[in-house]
Amino acid sequence: MSKKIFIATAIDYVNGSPHIGHALEKIQADVLSRYHRLKGEDVFFLSGTDENSLKNVKAAEKEGLPVKELVDKNAGKFYELKQALNLSYDDFIRTTQERHRQGTEKLWLACRNDIYKKSYQGLYCVDCEEFYKESELSEGLCPEHKTKPELIEEENYFFRLSKYQARLRELIGLGKVRIIPETRKNEVLSFIDQGLEDICISRSRERAHGWGIEVPGDPSQIIWVWFDALSNYINAVGYAEDRDRFQAWWEENDDKIHVIGKGILRFHAVYWPALLLSAGVSLPEQIFAHGYITHNGEKMSKSLGNVVDPFKVVEKYGADAVRYFLMREVVSTQDGDFTYERLEERYNSDLAKGIGNLLARLTAVASKPGLAPEIKIAEIHNNEFYPRIMDAWDKYHVSLKDFKFNEALMAVWELIGFCDQYIEKNRIWEKPEEKNACVACLLYSVAEITKMLEPFLPETADKILCQLRLKTEGAKCSFDIEKGEALFPRLE
Repeated sequence: MSKKIFIATAIDYVNGSPHIGHALEKIQADVLSRYHRLKGEDVFFLSGTDENSLKNVKAAEKEGLPVKELVDKNAGKFYELKQALNLSYDDFIRTTQERHRQGTEKLWLACRNDIYKKSYQGLYCVDCEEFYKESELSEGLCPEHKTKPELIEEENYFFRLSKYQARLRELIGLGKVRIIPETRKNEVLSFIDQGLEDICISRSRERAHGWGIEVPGDPSQIIWVWFDALSNYINAVGYAEDRDRFQAWWEENDDKIHVIGKGILRFHAVYWPALLLSAGVSLPEQIFAHGYITHNGEKMSKSLGNVVDPFKVVEKYGADAVRYFLMREVVSTQDGDFTYERLEERYNSDLAKGIGNLLARLTAVASKPGLAPEIKIAEIHNNEFYPRIMDAWDKYHVSLKDFKFNEALMAVWELIGFCDQYIEKNRIWEKPEEKNACVACLLYSVAEITKMLEPFLPETADKILCQLRLKTEGAKCSFDIEKGEALFPRLE
C-alpha cells in the first residue's frame, strides 16, 4: 500500500472575497500535494471555508444580506480559486455543512470531561475571534489587527487548556509535533512557558446572533468559532460518520500536515493539539506557518484599497505565472511583497527567457528534418548531464521536505542555466545532425526539469511533455518533437 499524506490549508473566513495572500497558502499546499503524488504517495488535500464567525454576521449586516446568503456567495468565490489557480483539492469543506456540525458536536462531547461553565469578563477581538489579556495587547490594541477589543462579560463554557501544558511542552519541544520554521516553534514554546490558562469555548446565543453551532444540550450557547473551525480537519475525513475512513486518513496516518498563516499558529499548535489530546484523537505531525503577503510594502487592507485580487492577476498573466512568482519570489517562512513590476520581471527573466527560451531553442533544433534524437540511458548516466540532474533532484527533495519552495525552484533553474550554457558552448544549432546525442541529452534533461516543474507549474509541464513526446523503450529513450506555441510570450 502506498504511503498516505494528509495536507490541509487553514479554512478562510468568508466575510469578504479572496486576496492574493489566500492564493499563496493554497498554492503552497497544492505544490506539496502534487509533489507527494509525484512520489507515488496517496494524498488527501483539504481546503475549505470558515462560515460560523461573528465577523461573517457583521459583514452580512453591513451588506444588508441574510447571513446564509452572504456566506454562500463568498464561499463560492473561495471555491473558484480551485479552477483559477489550478489547485488539486480532494475535498472542500464548509463549516455550515451537516457533516461538519455532526463532527463538531462529537468533538465537544469527546472533550466534555475537560469542559466546565463559569462567568467571565475579558477583552475580545472580533477579527481574531479570541479573548486577550491586557498584557498581550499592543498599546491597548489587538496585536494582529490593531483594533480595540470589546469588553465582554457573560457566562460561558471553558476548556481546561492548563491541564495540557506539560504534555504540549513535551510534544513540541521534542519535535513530535514539528513546527516549521524553528522561530515559530520557539514562539509557541515561549507562549506555553508563560503558563496556559483555560480558554473560553462558547458564546451566548445573543452575542452570536444565533449564528453557529449550538452547544450540545444547551441551545443558549453557541460553540466558539475556533473550536468549531479546527474540527474541520477531522470532520472532512469522516470523524462523525465514517469510522474506517477516519482511521485510515487520520488515526493510523503518521503524515498529517497543516499549512497555515503565522497569525493563527497558536490555535493550531496549542489549542488544537490540546483538544485532540482531550478527545483521545491522534495529533498532526507537522505544522508549517508561512508569512504574509504585503503590497508595495504595506499590509493589504480594504480600507487602504490595496487588496490584490488573485482572479484579476491570473486573468492577466496566467495561473502558472502567478504560481511561479509566489513560490519563487516569497521566502516561504517570511513575509513577501507583491508588486506587478516584480511579477513581470520574474515572468520575463525566469519564465520567458528561462524555461520558455530553453524549450524553444531545443525544439527548433530537434525538429529539423533528418534529426531523430535518441540515446541509451546508460550513455546519459556516463556524461556530464547526469550528475547535474541528480544534484538538482537532491536539492529539490531536501528543499521541499523543509517547505522551502523558493529553494526547490532555484535548484531547477540552476539546471536550466546549465543547459543554456551547454547549448552556447557546443553550438548545437551548427550541424545538428552530427550532434544527435548532445540534443538527446539536453531533451532528457528538460524532461527531468519538467517532472520537477509539475508540482509548481502543472499546465506548463503538460505543454512541455506534449512538445517533447518522450518515449522510453527498454534501455533507450527517444523524442518525437512537435513544436508548439511559446510557453511564456515575453511581456513588453
